[in-house]
Amino acid sequence: MTDGTAFEKAPARDRRRFPGISSRAYEHPADRSALVALRRLSGFDAVFKALSGLLPERSLRLLFLSDSVRVGETQFPHLHAMLLDACYILDLEKVPQMYVQQDPKPNAMCIGLDEPIIVVTTGLVELLDEEEMRAVVGHEVGHALSGHSVYRTILLFLTNLALKVAWIPLGNVAIMAIVTALREWFRKSELSADRAGLLVGQDVRASMRGLMKIAGGNHLHEMNVDAFLAQAEEYESSGDLRDSVLKILNVLPRTHPFTTVRAAELKKWGESREFQRIMAGHYPRREEDKDTSVSDSFRQSAAHYADSVRTSKDPLMKLVGDIAGGAGDLGGKLRDKFTGATGTTTTPGGAPDGTPDGTTGSTDGKDSSGDGKGGATDQG
Repeated sequence: MTDGTAFEKAPARDRRRFPGISSRAYEHPADRSALVALRRLSGFDAVFKALSGLLPERSLRLLFLSDSVRVGETQFPHLHAMLLDACYILDLEKVPQMYVQQDPKPNAMCIGLDEPIIVVTTGLVELLDEEEMRAVVGHEVGHALSGHSVYRTILLFLTNLALKVAWIPLGNVAIMAIVTALREWFRKSELSADRAGLLVGQDVRASMRGLMKIAGGNHLHEMNVDAFLAQAEEYESSGDLRDSVLKILNVLPRTHPFTTVRAAELKKWGESREFQRIMAGHYPRREEDKDTSVSDSFRQSAAHYADSVRTSKDPLMKLVGDIAGGAGDLGGKLRDKFTGATGTTTTPGGAPDGTPDGTTGSTDGKDSSGDGKGGATDQG
């Protein structure tokens, strides 16, 4: 491994290493399925191949070399040690170059076609403590191991290109179709990289704190991780179908999921059997990647989406689950979801919805649901 002597320095605390780990071990199922869908997008392969040869990667590297600070043994040595440690834990053989860029906005990215480059801003370095930053560095190394940097570079290029050709209607529409698909995939890839960051830092509370600080700034004494996670619960379950639609519209222009959602997803994974198995040394190896079936990965992703719909508390996802499960009274459910009506409803007969079949809910002997059936209580 490059610069292997640097690993002789013992880490601040004992953490497990994962020799030969495949990115499949931590990749979110939605990441894999979104990438499959992206590659199936009409014309994407042609655009990808063309851009791979046209993107000014050498110019990009020269830009960071000339106008940022390259992390090393004599510059930001604490970040250099974190980078080497993260590559050691995830067994990434070639250590990516890392730069610190002057920017007050907390941010980090991993870009590059041939060789990934990790860039972190001064705003992020100043915001996070050592363990929180370790998770971020692990996050970016996870991007490098998964090969995400290639698609992120293309996304940045196409986004800039779309702005330049916005005055050409058809040209802009074509580019934005690919940009939208890339953004959808990249949001999912962030969930994968968050998992990689947890495998490197191996401190779920530090990962939570880092996300919370990115959302609320360096006021840790004024914030609470459990309350922050409660926001994610409220975000998912509150409102009606109108709110569900607004959530979709709000997230479309973003390259990252909302921070509360990322925190909740990571906490769930950190408590899962899958994470425990990886920590115990049972995980997919890179040497097995060539035997991986794309169709199997797609089926796993489909199963994940089905499970997500079934367990989601979002009004729209619950409605989709009801439709898929053959729930009756679709018109009534749509009405209630859009108006936010929940709980027991009163029917024309005067009895609460949910009166058993064959019984009457009023003194005039009429069926309480008005249609000869007992009403079903809306669970939304």
